Amino acid sequence: MHERTFSFFSTVSSWFCSSLVGLALGLSFMSSANAAGPPPQPNAAQIQLALNKLGVVGSALYIAAHPDDENTQLLAYLGNGVLLRAGYLSATRGDGGQNLIGSEKGPELGLIRTQELLAARRIDGAEQFFTRARDFGFSKSPEETLKIWGREPILADMVQVIRRFRPDVIITRFSPGPADTHGHHTASAMLAVQAFHAAADPKFHPEQLTGDVTPWQARRIYWNRSSWSMKPGEDMSGFASLDVGGYQPLLGVSFGEMAADSRTMHKSQGFGIARSRGTDVEYFKLLDQAPGGDQINDGGAIGGILSGLDVSWARFKGTAHLRGLIEKAARQFQPAAPQASIPALLEIDAALDAAPDAGWRAQKKKETRALIAACAGLFVDATAADFRAAPGTDIDVVASAINRSPFALTLREIRWPANTPTTAVGHALSTPAPKAATVKGAAPSFEHKQTVHLPADLPLTTPYWLVSPPEAGLYPVADARQIGAPEIEAPLQVEFVFTAGARTFTLARPISFKWTDPVTGERYRPLEVTPAVSVRPDTDVLMFSDGGGARKLTVNLLAGAPAVTGVVRPTVPAGWSIEPTSAPFSLAAKGAETSVTFAVRAVHGPSSAVTTAATLHVVADVGETHFARGIIRIEHPHIPTQTLLVPADVRLVPLPLRTGGTRIGYIPGPGDDVPASLRRVGYDVTMVSNEMLAAGSAALARFDAIVVGVRAFNTDDRLRAAHTTLMAYVEAGGVLVAQYNTNNRLAPLSTAIGPYPFEIGHGRVTDEEAAVTVEKVNHPALTTPNVITARDFDGWVQERGLYFAENWDAHYETVVSMHDPGERALGGSILWARHGKGTFVYTGLAFFRQLPEGVPGAFRLFANLLAGGHGPHGR
Repeated sequence: MHERTFSFFSTVSSWFCSSLVGLALGLSFMSSANAAGPPPQPNAAQIQLALNKLGVVGSALYIAAHPDDENTQLLAYLGNGVLLRAGYLSATRGDGGQNLIGSEKGPELGLIRTQELLAARRIDGAEQFFTRARDFGFSKSPEETLKIWGREPILADMVQVIRRFRPDVIITRFSPGPADTHGHHTASAMLAVQAFHAAADPKFHPEQLTGDVTPWQARRIYWNRSSWSMKPGEDMSGFASLDVGGYQPLLGVSFGEMAADSRTMHKSQGFGIARSRGTDVEYFKLLDQAPGGDQINDGGAIGGILSGLDVSWARFKGTAHLRGLIEKAARQFQPAAPQASIPALLEIDAALDAAPDAGWRAQKKKETRALIAACAGLFVDATAADFRAAPGTDIDVVASAINRSPFALTLREIRWPANTPTTAVGHALSTPAPKAATVKGAAPSFEHKQTVHLPADLPLTTPYWLVSPPEAGLYPVADARQIGAPEIEAPLQVEFVFTAGARTFTLARPISFKWTDPVTGERYRPLEVTPAVSVRPDTDVLMFSDGGGARKLTVNLLAGAPAVTGVVRPTVPAGWSIEPTSAPFSLAAKGAETSVTFAVRAVHGPSSAVTTAATLHVVADVGETHFARGIIRIEHPHIPTQTLLVPADVRLVPLPLRTGGTRIGYIPGPGDDVPASLRRVGYDVTMVSNEMLAAGSAALARFDAIVVGVRAFNTDDRLRAAHTTLMAYVEAGGVLVAQYNTNNRLAPLSTAIGPYPFEIGHGRVTDEEAAVTVEKVNHPALTTPNVITARDFDGWVQERGLYFAENWDAHYETVVSMHDPGERALGGSILWARHGKGTFVYTGLAFFRQLPEGVPGAFRLFANLLAGGHGPHGR
């Protein structure tokens, strides 16, 4: 018998890099905590399920707009009940949303939500894909969405995913027709219908058709009607129905339980939900089908959406022998001795060589090889002595392998990255069964330590879609092969080459860092390739609110390599100066930190001062090499540690600002950066403690104003009991500014916010350039202490505001109105009321975005709200 070589992971393209053992086996119910380490070891029930899945060659792709739009119960049912290959294509990474667990916004939030989707997929067993589209914030029409995204590139991205994933059925979350929903939602469905046809057209983006990628025609495309939008008693007779509320006895969970755990991974959105059990009916409307498509009926085990389609190997000619091998292996599996199935799996792998369909041949070989490793209890690992390394330096890597079964495997060699010579091993590995004879010369495990020299041009760790600056509607990606992937394959991997019988297979592991946490136990994190020097200013924005007086800028430096010395040289734009003009630094060892401080000021000319914002660039020179990016690490317990690099740039913003009282008490909302922004322009901000609220209004009297952060009433229970205290503070002469809160089915708000009744609605203005109409020209919100003009609404980002007030009491005054194109004017962006001696303000304007971005007019308007009608220097 001739030796055949196959590779598990090492030949898998970076496009499928998210398919770790759990996904390769089609398994679900995996803990997200395993994401950064070796793939988890499947148990016998999961192996049995994966053996059953080897005989299924059908797939379904779910398409929607954002993380959290996917139907996790349907995905769980399709992947773990019907045993299809299931996937979710999210048009965006959710970077325009909001964050309940931290202060990350924009691309950083998109990175969190990407990882939350991957954590969800590790539970429900589906695969995850994306387009390059940016979530630019709430959109009220698909026309606006497609104009900003660009229809052609996002359609091409969807087509690329379809051609590679090759779904039999495509399912959209949203209707492609007019609907009362977000423009992103409708646009995602419209593009999905177009992609359904375009993917089959060889003339559409023919450059995608390389290797095994060919035009692909899915058989059908459905709209999965959301139960949220159904009305009681609505006639659903025009929809196919499907009960997805079943139970998977091998896993011991219902699909509703699995789906709840999956959806709860969307923690930054606050989407934790209770587990459900029992019947759960989903509805589907056929949008289109392939020319000459199979007959659709309402019969079949899956309610018609795949009826008439054969998803077994019988759909391909000449596979009877393969089908028999798979059925026999599944039937004869021994849960107490999974290694007994390895010979059958080796035979299946050989038979797959003759499978006529290249796509399913590759997919099922991947699943088969994962099963061989799982049945052997094979554990391989590659860990470094540190979690970071710089290009051009050395790292020590320990490669470990252990065969926890009696089936004899031979570790033939270990292949190292970065042109490091291969280590020949030839070591037999097996763990003898109790009372069994030991294989001569065999041992259960093998370990080898190797020093690896990293190339000087090794790419640095940062998400592939964030390497280049984003465009208005999408993230540019230089390598088209990466489009669609949630993340790219780790550049540093160790390959373990094994022989099983007469066949050879390879397991690859990314190099990771492993440590023991005294509370959570063993933990992993990905190895980071970091610059020799990380350059990170202590702020992204410097506000000059006193006509240009000097501002302190501290630049933090972190060594990614040993013994780094150099010079920091900030480059200031015209009209600005910095002292000193450069500063030396020395970092004695990797991980060492230091900082240098500069004074930045505007240079006043003979007749005028600087009036426009500019950007300061910070560079660290180390010899002839220039470093101008800093490391950001995002750490949350439910996702692996994320690393990205950002430019070491600082915006310099002149700000003609007058303030009223500057002593501010702040009750933060989730992920609230407003306090830091207020401090930048001279406010003295104190966080209001539970003790202060409990002590009554007298304890709050020292504050000129109190600010309630966004969604604080939604998330902070103490505010429900503090309403009387806060209103007494206002009545005694204080100013209370409450930023927006939500009031919907997911986050109902029954607590009073102001001194008089008003409702929080769903009104918003998404056009950040929407015209603002002044309703009361001389109102103190627009005059005291700053005179607000139309120019103060220039340069706003993402939106004007959201969750505007509606149905307010007559005691409230409105100040301005605004609207998106073609819509009625909304007046509830600012409510202002006198109460006793003080002032209460509710505002839905998006100050939480504008102030951290350094938008001058937003600061001036917010200062007026904080003043509450009082002039400069307090009440």
